[in-house]
Amino acid sequence: MNIEDYRDYCLAKPGVTEHFPFDEKVLVFKVMNKMFALTDVDTFSSINLKCDPEVAVELRERYDGTVLPGYHMNKSHWNTIMMDGVLSDIELKKWIDHSYELIVLSLPKKLQEELKRL
Repeated sequence: MNIEDYRDYCLAKPGVTEHFPFDEKVLVFKVMNKMFALTDVDTFSSINLKCDPEVAVELRERYDGTVLPGYHMNKSHWNTIMMDGVLSDIELKKWIDHSYELIVLSLPKKLQEELKRL
């Protein structure tokens, strides 16, 4: 997956916006103003995705060196995925979906309903 495909996939989801809240290099994707994915636009060497804590540990064990605890993030709930060609686009999209869905499920019911109308 390249950065354009990553960006397009994230932005195609309902309610998603992109931001540069930290600096001009770190691209952050939010759903209803809550972050679910980010990357460095200059290097695209890794992406950070939210993950269920138990699944996060399992993925880190299965993909040692490719899936790491979230860099500068809550390491229980975020993974850093190295974009080193080990993972297929299908697998990456599945994990992007998981991150997005975790955030959507954490939204207040009113925002979840608003999101369904988008």
